[in-house]
Amino acid sequence: MAKLKLTLAIGDYEIVRALKEGAVEPDGIELNVLTDMDSTTRHWRFLRNQDFDVAECSCSSYLVARDQGMPFEGIPVFLHRRFRHGFIFINTEKGINDPKDLIGCKMGVKQYQSSAQLWMRGFLEHEYGVPHRSINWFSELDESIDFERPEDLSLTRLPDEKGVEQMLADGELDALMHPDLIQPLINGDRRVGRLFPEFKEEEKKFFKKTGIFPIMHVLGIKREIVEENPWVPINLYHAFNEAKQIAMKRMINPRIVPLAWYREAWEEQEEILGSDPWEYGLTDSNVKQLDMLVGFSHEQGMIRRKMPLDELFLSVTQGRKRGEVFRV
Repeated sequence: MAKLKLTLAIGDYEIVRALKEGAVEPDGIELNVLTDMDSTTRHWRFLRNQDFDVAECSCSSYLVARDQGMPFEGIPVFLHRRFRHGFIFINTEKGINDPKDLIGCKMGVKQYQSSAQLWMRGFLEHEYGVPHRSINWFSELDESIDFERPEDLSLTRLPDEKGVEQMLADGELDALMHPDLIQPLINGDRRVGRLFPEFKEEEKKFFKKTGIFPIMHVLGIKREIVEENPWVPINLYHAFNEAKQIAMKRMINPRIVPLAWYREAWEEQEEILGSDPWEYGLTDSNVKQLDMLVGFSHEQGMIRRKMPLDELFLSVTQGRKRGEVFRV
């Protein structure tokens, strides 16, 4: 019987290596795996153009797409997580020494809707007393999915010739939230610094308080595929889990990474975050942070209602205690 051919667009991560190289194959599915795209391009092409059958996409944009009735479903596979305290940058000449100094500032973002920015705005508001509507926002890119902005939200789309990283260094912006390290910081430009210089300690403190290792991306799938082949999400879910297990076992070996203290970093992660910080599925921990993310999205005016998780994510259960041991 011929396998179902699906195009999968994802990041080129260690935890998907086995899928990309074909060491793991979802039962009944032949994957054409695409990894040669940056995140924002992949998200835009999937949600706007429906270029791929299955794709890793921004959790924030996925919520907006579902709120607007777009034909996608979510599989609870979360390929990208990242703490975000270290990605709030400041112009060092603006006198910003404390999160509350951001109130009333000019804040740049690559795009307003991205999951990184959604989490950061939520953290600033709820952990540090900086309401997101107290900031003047300046966005470089168009949104992955257009949304109706709240009337009291100050959000300006920058012209094509402007870039938020250079604007921060030049003092046109007071601060910047960015999903990645910015070039002025990499170049050692002293006009640019971090809001939280000791960001790792801040992130560890945040995790110990909340138990949240922020989910950035979800695995999306076209609804028509699920309707025609309802078995596909479960088979994909188990294949992604198998690929992750292979990766985690491989990564235990410090010889494969050219870092002097890699093993110590691995042990520190396990001590703080546990044995599987990248767990998939609607586990208690994942439900807690997904509920929080939905709440932030609603609070920040990107979705009109708080959608329940069983509406947002397909069930991947095979029945209680089934599938644990293979029996003919």
